Amino acid sequence: MEVILYEPQIPQNTGNIIRTCSVTNTSLTLVKPLGFSLNAKNLRRAGLDYHHGVEIQTIDDLELYLKGCSRNFYFLSSHAKKSYTDVEYTESDVLIFGSETSGLDPKFLDMYEDRFITIPMAQNSRCLNLSNSVSIVIYESLRQQRFLPIS
Repeated sequence: MEVILYEPQIPQNTGNIIRTCSVTNTSLTLVKPLGFSLNAKNLRRAGLDYHHGVEIQTIDDLELYLKGCSRNFYFLSSHAKKSYTDVEYTESDVLIFGSETSGLDPKFLDMYEDRFITIPMAQNSRCLNLSNSVSIVIYESLRQQRFLPIS
């Protein structure tokens, strides 16, 4: 599985996501621009020593990346109607999460509305923490696959 973070801004969130990716055997792709340096102390502190075991790449253009993607991909958004639990995940799926401050570029909703899913929350709630959201969806995917990819 692969997690993509679209223009992440908070190094501690990305560090925590690196840690989650490490323990779930998930690769991580970061879409530039980033709101921090990958060498930042906060990123290393939050990710501890887990970043060595995670395949991390950076890309400049998510739209171009997805055009070349032959795998299923899903965008997580509070604007989606379909629940993340309504998806039948596979070990090769790609999960795309928006920036903590600005979410996803609206053009992706226009292009891929059928691939947008959400984590249900109480009405009038803004959003969950990014690293918590990543964990929720990764573990739902692994649960559906009976945790075979990480066993």
